[in-house]
Amino acid sequence: MARTRKQMAQINVVPMIDVMLVLLVIFMVTAPFINPAQVDLPSVGKTSQTPERPLEVVIKASGEYRLRNRAAGGDERVVDKSELADEFAALHRDAPEQPVVIAADKSVRYEEVMHTMTLLQQAQITRIGLLARPAP
Repeated sequence: MARTRKQMAQINVVPMIDVMLVLLVIFMVTAPFINPAQVDLPSVGKTSQTPERPLEVVIKASGEYRLRNRAAGGDERVVDKSELADEFAALHRDAPEQPVVIAADKSVRYEEVMHTMTLLQQAQITRIGLLARPAP
């Protein structure tokens, strides 16, 4: 009786593991020598014009909106949310180049800030910024 032998197909993964370990060591050794991308920011000299005093839109945590006009002495008044678009349009007609900054409490939802920015853009105000307190 003759017995037939079956051939066993095996893949030897040891050389592949050796190659992967060598590549890993190469990457670990060369990684500290690669410089991260550095950004050269432009510097600003002194401007010849004094900056305009902005119109501030203050959004309180309670949902109250206030307008503070720094150009008119810093008077502050409470404005209803439905009247914001009309107020922006009227103030933009008086001073079309006056910048507007939004000062929102940190607990105010981002959606409210974006809604205010949309109202400003609908009133054709192009100089919009966000007011932030510098870190201590």
